[in-house]
Amino acid sequence: MELKTFQEFGLEPKVLRAITEMGFEESTPIQEKTIPLALEGRDLIGQAQTGTGKTAAFGVPLVNKIDVNEDRIVALVMCPTRELAIQVAEEIGKLGRFKGIRSLPIYGGQDIVKQIRALKKKPQIIIGTPGRLLDHINRKTIKLDDVQTVVLDEADEMLDMGFMDDIQSILGLVPQNRHTMLFSATMPPNIQKLANQFLTNPEHVSVIPKQVSAPLIEQAYIEVHEKQKFEALSRLIDIEAPELAIVFGRTKRRVDELTEALQKRGYSAEGLHGDLSQNQRDNVMRKFRDGTIDVLVATDVAARGLDVSGVTHVVNFDLPQDPESYVHRIGRTGRAGKEGTAWTFVTPREIDHLHFIEKVTRHRIPKKPLPSLAEALEGKQKVTAERIIDVMDKEMQNEFKGMAIQLLEQYDSVNLLAAALKLLTGEKKEVEIELTPEDPIRAKKRRPDIRNSGRKVEGRYGSGWGDRRRDGGYGGRGGDRYPRRDGDNRGGYSRGRDGGRDGGGRDRDRDRDRAPRSNEETFV
Repeated sequence: MELKTFQEFGLEPKVLRAITEMGFEESTPIQEKTIPLALEGRDLIGQAQTGTGKTAAFGVPLVNKIDVNEDRIVALVMCPTRELAIQVAEEIGKLGRFKGIRSLPIYGGQDIVKQIRALKKKPQIIIGTPGRLLDHINRKTIKLDDVQTVVLDEADEMLDMGFMDDIQSILGLVPQNRHTMLFSATMPPNIQKLANQFLTNPEHVSVIPKQVSAPLIEQAYIEVHEKQKFEALSRLIDIEAPELAIVFGRTKRRVDELTEALQKRGYSAEGLHGDLSQNQRDNVMRKFRDGTIDVLVATDVAARGLDVSGVTHVVNFDLPQDPESYVHRIGRTGRAGKEGTAWTFVTPREIDHLHFIEKVTRHRIPKKPLPSLAEALEGKQKVTAERIIDVMDKEMQNEFKGMAIQLLEQYDSVNLLAAALKLLTGEKKEVEIELTPEDPIRAKKRRPDIRNSGRKVEGRYGSGWGDRRRDGGYGGRGGDRYPRRDGDNRGGYSRGRDGGRDGGGRDRDRDRDRAPRSNEETFV
């Protein structure tokens, strides 16, 4: 069945121009089902995975219906993390640039004074994380009295992160006769409860792929200790000789360290994460597309929307936190009918989490042994031999034949060729590599939604869980010990012991693949 083009939706010419310049012609399934309903102002629940085009599914109708002369906040988009808020804001900015729509991302970790200044420019669309939104609402720097449209993006993720109370508080301040759209990859009971409470006769739009894991991707995992991972990666690259490979790391620090380590060992690699400027990102992607580099090391967020043909291998250097991220990562290979290979490194303490991913994706991932040094050397030699044969077949070596004859007259042919192979294969640079260890990911165990209930859970967490964010965490110490994940302390602007320069508490927004209980790292 052919999907509709954007011209068929009856959009404004300036919005269509923006869509065309972004390179979109045909809508995706979620866009085809959602955009007409959204343009009619119907409340809807969109069930779709990351990477299906859902941002444009709500962004296009949002930008299309807003009056460019409006000087109030008329649309609100809530996201679970600052990374997603930035990503959504960028796409909405591109969609509305010719029409002149003003949008602004609001999230923890950014100087709140800078955000207040930006709010004075009267944006029409706010894209924000719940905690920082509440902070602005309490400061009276954001008013929701005129909001006509609300979007809850990745609602299941927001609820998993404990934002139910915040979302309810914010939605309680928005006029009841609004247009509401909720997007979620899964539909657990708490999402249904939220939808029943805040949506009016919503249409349910579902785009669930029949096969969670692509059949053309050969998947395998290697059980390896954290300190052995880099050696395993080096051997894997030597054996597999990927034409183009993407290696996924969990954090920006991991990407930087891993990229530097690969370069020291003589591999052509570059890193990609959220700290890079657009020019730097474009430069890395150009090198990757034209084959100047063989290995791209990236975080999940940096690789979202990445569409590079010819990726032969994906390596999960760090196990992703959730099955959706796993599927998204390995989907970078095996495209356009071509086969691909996906390897995953799993530490012994992460095996249960791997089984969780297998259960959700309905695909058993076979275990393979750690490649040996001998196998790695043999793999490199095979690649070198193939390169020599390829050059020989092209008959472009006439100017070298004279020297070849002289050498063969003086030396044994086998020894001569072995020396050439050794030289071309290159000796492995024995550089000492030490990467900062990442905490293992624990298996996800679904528990009742105790984060928001304040109920005690006897016997497991001492005297009781309480509300982690409101009561100061496990010990109930008053809101300064466990600041909000998006950088905002529920207890107030100045109460947080860990408060930063904006008084909003330490920035704790996370990439969705964040390892639990690690306080050291900054994420994409």
